[in-house]
Amino acid sequence: MKTLIVILGPTGVGKTNISLRLAEKFGCPIVSSDSRQFYRELKIGTAAPTENELKRVKHYFIGTHSIFDEYSAGQYETDAINLLEELFEKHNVVLLVGGSMMYIDAICKGFDNIPTVDADTRAYWQKVYADKGLEYIQNELKRLDEKYYHEVDLKNWKRVIHALEICSITGKPYSELRTGEIKKRNFNILKIGLNRPRPELYERINLRVDKMVKDGLIDEAERFYPHRQLNTLNTVGYKELYSYWDGDFDLDFAINLIKQDSRRYAKRQLTWFNRDKEINWFHPDNEDQIIQFITNKTNSLSSKSDV
Repeated sequence: MKTLIVILGPTGVGKTNISLRLAEKFGCPIVSSDSRQFYRELKIGTAAPTENELKRVKHYFIGTHSIFDEYSAGQYETDAINLLEELFEKHNVVLLVGGSMMYIDAICKGFDNIPTVDADTRAYWQKVYADKGLEYIQNELKRLDEKYYHEVDLKNWKRVIHALEICSITGKPYSELRTGEIKKRNFNILKIGLNRPRPELYERINLRVDKMVKDGLIDEAERFYPHRQLNTLNTVGYKELYSYWDGDFDLDFAINLIKQDSRRYAKRQLTWFNRDKEINWFHPDNEDQIIQFITNKTNSLSSKSDV
């Protein structure tokens, strides 16, 4: 049976460099599970692979969409699974690389068959949120789906709104449609987690933000300032600069806030990943150890599937 090697970890840990070397070692392509790198307009602030890196190894889901496109984790699941079926016809191993938790789960676990939200419903709840605020939509969720209200991160307005959208178009509580069942895939999955000691990771994040600014992040973000209301731009590295241009604080504060928000995001990623006991953790510098582990595991998985 074919094997999907998942290279995951927090932002700034060093996934890109090691994934390139692993892909070259195993002669396989890379499928991105970094939801921000899907957008072709956002190259600097998402630390997307460079042109030279893209030439070294064939990548998929890098710059494939526009910030003006609506693209969900559910759509990604369908598209990526179809792609993997094609790739596994030519390769025994494929790398899935990224840190977007829900998009990794979309491939490894799958989602329930939740209906697609139409543009009118999405626009309605976006306007409700804009006009009436977070507390109002939290109370609406409690009224329509009290079970999910007690499960969801109520500060995550995107998830609150998504649940309300589903409640609206189905007439049922969102929680009733979520089975949580893991879908069976026709390939093996091997998860490799990358992590560093917290001070080391945070220093890398700070230095990476400085490099992004030097490479032109401010100009990149400013080009899309007129479209700052887009969900795709409500993300670390851009939203802080938009608040700066809105007059909320000065540029130095905005850059420091990007660093702070990036560190907080890394912490949330690790909290999410640490719940998954299938992840095998390594320091990114231990490349030989990682290669040996993958080689042993893929050989073992192949032997089991041949029995």
